[in-house]
Amino acid sequence: MREGTAERPAAAEHAPGDERLAGAVRNVVRVRRAGRARSTAVSLALSAAVFGAVCLALSYGDLIIPVRDVIATLAGGGDAGTQFVVLELRLPRALIGMLVGAAFGLSGAVFQTLLRNPLASPDVIGISAGASAAAVLAGVTFGASGFALSASAVVGALLAAAAIYALAWRQGVAGYRLVLVGIGMGAALSSVISHLLTSSDVSVAQNALAWLTGSLNGRSWKQFWPLLGALVVLVPLTFAAARSLRALQLGDETAMGLGSRVERGRLALIGCAVALAGVATGAAGPVTFVAFVAAPIARRLVPRQGAALLPAALTGALIVLLADFAAQHLLGSTQFPVGVVTSVIGAPYLLWLLAGANRVGKGG
Repeated sequence: MREGTAERPAAAEHAPGDERLAGAVRNVVRVRRAGRARSTAVSLALSAAVFGAVCLALSYGDLIIPVRDVIATLAGGGDAGTQFVVLELRLPRALIGMLVGAAFGLSGAVFQTLLRNPLASPDVIGISAGASAAAVLAGVTFGASGFALSASAVVGALLAAAAIYALAWRQGVAGYRLVLVGIGMGAALSSVISHLLTSSDVSVAQNALAWLTGSLNGRSWKQFWPLLGALVVLVPLTFAAARSLRALQLGDETAMGLGSRVERGRLALIGCAVALAGVATGAAGPVTFVAFVAAPIARRLVPRQGAALLPAALTGALIVLLADFAAQHLLGSTQFPVGVVTSVIGAPYLLWLLAGANRVGKGG
């Protein structure tokens, strides 16, 4: 009897707190389910848009092919002429553009989320400049092309990233310091590229300049298969390494308090992001601003969902496909490199971002 009277007040005392806790758990579960549902819906919509952009690229050109004939050709039908135009001329270019955009978008999302800085994309902090400098050096000095040129771009990106990381290290790496060091490294590497171009033959320099703009002109299955093979390895590695990204977003001390291996996780993510930017640059040149704008667009589509890696990759693929279509067909009779169109998109966004940061006092 005495024990029963002692338990009843305790149960009555904890009951309201338990209900509040259960209500909070239900709210968290409901918010997470809603976030996952929105992320899935956005990813499906972006996938459909990417598929539509690929069909548009395969259908429209000097010879317009109806979409139903394009799909029939992809399924193994169609006449010999349609098969040649779709499968040999347009399909490799569209697939390379899609993969390049996805790689840049994924790389930019990892960098910006990891360093917690919207300026931290590979084409701003010198990673793409390192890949370009190595590729131009290999092409101008040793006449490298194809796989050798792509491999040199990856090596250049890795070396540039290692140098930036070492110079930014001060008992750890702060995102703001790494961005500043990366911008300086990018400027130095741009000077190296300018020197190589001015000291080389005119025709070689013209080809190198076209590549440096970022172009899909003349891309074929020869460039597609190495790019696909690299991404088959890198994309799963990036998503596996991204399991530590949510903890790293909270800061080094908090991440260590949660049991995360901060430097190991950061190095793995940076290595994957650098390699993604390197292989994309090797396949199509430094297509500027794709990595820079893809991740912010994806995060706006799926707010409060962390890095939004898959939506960022799909957004990057869609940007490159639409920009390449515009460069081919919407700017007059001349086919411009895709990098010209992405620069038109990205440069105003960069200025808007810098102006906004300056207004709120983050511009120094």
